[in-house]
Formats: sequence, C-alpha cells, structure tokens
Amino acid sequence: MSTGIVTRFKEAGQSAMAAHRPWSEFSDLSALSLPQNFSDATTRLFQNSTHFRSNYAMLVLVVLFLSLLYHPVSLIVFLVVFAAWVFFYFSRDDDVSVFGFVVGDRVVMAVLGVVTVVALVLTHVWLNVVVSGVVGAVVVCVHAVFRGTEDLVMEDKESPYGALLSDDPDPRGNYTIM
Repeated sequence: MSTGIVTRFKEAGQSAMAAHRPWSEFSDLSALSLPQNFSDATTRLFQNSTHFRSNYAMLVLVVLFLSLLYHPVSLIVFLVVFAAWVFFYFSRDDDVSVFGFVVGDRVVMAVLGVVTVVALVLTHVWLNVVVSGVVGAVVVCVHAVFRGTEDLVMEDKESPYGALLSDDPDPRGNYTIM
C-alpha cells in the first residue's frame, strides 16, 4: 500500500514539473527588455501572467517556503497545503469537477491561495505571509513586465483576451439579417 502512495506521489510530481513552462524559457535573459510605454507594460503583464501562470505560482510558493524556515509548525502546515497544490493545481491534466460543475484553472489557483494564507495565518505567522506575498508579487510583476512576449507561443484558450480565431467556416462571420 505504501509503495502505491509513493508511486502516485512520484507520478504527480513528474506531472507537476511537466505542466508548467520550461524554466529555461522562463529565465531566458535575452528575452528581457524595457517596455516601450505603459500600454506595452500592461500587455506584457497580462500575457506573461497567463503564459507563465504555473511558474509564477511555484515561484511565490518557494518565496513563502523560504520565509517559513524558522517556523517548524508553520512549515509542516505549508508542506501539507503544498501537497494540495501539487495534486489540485500542478499535476492535473483536466479541469477539476465539484458537484458536477467544472471549476476553472484560475478559480482553483485562487481557492488554493486563500487556503494557504488562512492555514498559515492560523499558525501565527501572518507577518511572514504578508511580507512573502508582497515580495512574491513584486518579483512576479517585475518579471512579467520586463519579459518580452514576442517569442511566446500561446494557444487561443490561454489568451487573456479570449479566443482570437473563430471556429466558424464562413470568413464573413455568422450574422443574421433582421
């Protein structure tokens, strides 16, 4: 029985590492550049936060983990919550279904984020959680703004602006005259 659990956890970990974008693409120094204006900066922020969502979540969790090194009880709570992150966010291939309703990727991320913060605040390390959250958010925003988006290959479903291509075979659109 214990070998089955270990095997399942190992498979979940391998799936989690395969689910996010490659770290070499994430940390490509040649892709860093200054945005031309505020509009370019916000576009980069939205596109990169969509494209590297899993990498950013992992980065913020690592920052949070490092802030808890001197709090063993909080660290144990964090590791339990991190296991939930691995199973419900990083290692799943399809959408989560709760009571027959499909829950989107962003909703799962938000719920796990709230559970993480609440669980750690209940262990009396709220200041560490706040500071590491701010540090993580600043690191994510700085990377997202300075990381160019020209070399990113995104699928339509990942676009922050919705589907860009229609499945309609008629190039003029599907309009009706009243």
